[in-house]
Amino acid sequence: MAEEKIRRVVVLGGVRIPFCRSHTAYAELTNLDMLSAALGGLVDRFALHGTHIDEVVGGAVVTHAKDWNLAREAVIGSQLAPTTPAITMMQACGTSLQGALGLGAKIATSQIECGIALGSDTTSDAPVVFQRRFAQRLIQASRARGFRDKLSAFKGFMPGELAPQPPSTSEPRTGLSMGEHCELMAKEWGITREAQDLLAYESHKKAAAAYDEGFMDGLVVPCAGVFRDNNIREDISLEKMAELKPVFDREGGTITAANSTPLTDGAATLLLASEDWAAKKRLPIQAFLTIGRTSAVDFVHGEGLLMAPTVAVSDLLRQTGLALQDFDYYEIHEAFAAQVLATLKAWESEDYCRRRLGRSEPLGSIDRARLNVKGSSIAFGHPFAATGARIVAVLAKLLQDKGTGRGLISVCTAGGMGVAAILEGVK
Repeated sequence: MAEEKIRRVVVLGGVRIPFCRSHTAYAELTNLDMLSAALGGLVDRFALHGTHIDEVVGGAVVTHAKDWNLAREAVIGSQLAPTTPAITMMQACGTSLQGALGLGAKIATSQIECGIALGSDTTSDAPVVFQRRFAQRLIQASRARGFRDKLSAFKGFMPGELAPQPPSTSEPRTGLSMGEHCELMAKEWGITREAQDLLAYESHKKAAAAYDEGFMDGLVVPCAGVFRDNNIREDISLEKMAELKPVFDREGGTITAANSTPLTDGAATLLLASEDWAAKKRLPIQAFLTIGRTSAVDFVHGEGLLMAPTVAVSDLLRQTGLALQDFDYYEIHEAFAAQVLATLKAWESEDYCRRRLGRSEPLGSIDRARLNVKGSSIAFGHPFAATGARIVAVLAKLLQDKGTGRGLISVCTAGGMGVAAILEGVK
């Protein structure tokens, strides 16, 4: 096999629909409905009607069994060429970023010329299933040949078996929700309620300003009569936030509904390509996706569930020879304000960096004025699988507007994992 030159991976831009709190504007929509709307917006923005895309990758976290081929169904329902293949995959909150990194690797090694990463999630249309015992009875009955055999499948039936089993975001290994795990992290790192509320307050203010100044134009297309994320609170006040009670630890907790991401419905897409493909399509380059990293921590035995991005970022810096301070923008996904603040403290900690990251000195502090400059998940919302594509699209546009520079992405996920990536400006 001939040795191929590693090519640069181009970010051409992303399109999403407005993110909405669950059980509000998108209560009647499915993941496929939302993903199709976002993909349609991407097709329109980049004039991809009838275009063959080499690969589409993404999926959803909370999904029905019928959506096993979600990405391909979205493609078939779009105006892309029907020859466009699609892969449905999932890595919790890192899904669409992981999809982008996989596509980037294939573009870089000349396996493909272009690709679309995407993600969608809704907890308004969450699957509700029967208890396992009753489900087994139904399967047994469906396989039975005669009425008597079908009836015997229900021998010993108890009414309690009919109780529905709703979906759960708790970690199977610990039984704790992500919020409960984050409370443990907040206590470990000494993250105050006041610091969390301030970060959340700033997220809403920045997100509102991003819309008002026109930054979101081109990034968001309307869906179901909605033109703007409905979670953003322009009139948010620290005084009102301080009145809210903790959600996950009612006695001594610090995490509230205001300094956490809400359950959210929405979808996002991202177009990637080689420089040659972009030139042929006469599409301007926003940024280059240069490198990514995935990591995991042993949260089952005591590590913080959402601390894996600290490891992924450290590995990226070690591999590239960059310092933590060598970035113009930092996009750290705000699963919880406490998670962001714990991450920043960990990078500043000599003990943590030596013991966990294998470094002789701490990574240090970042310029907080460069952090989530257009707001992040606490304000916009967090449809799990869509967040990575949203973040890449925002960072790529920031770098395009600046004309140069470098940005760092950090996304924590369920299962004690983290995904990180670096984008660079064109000049």
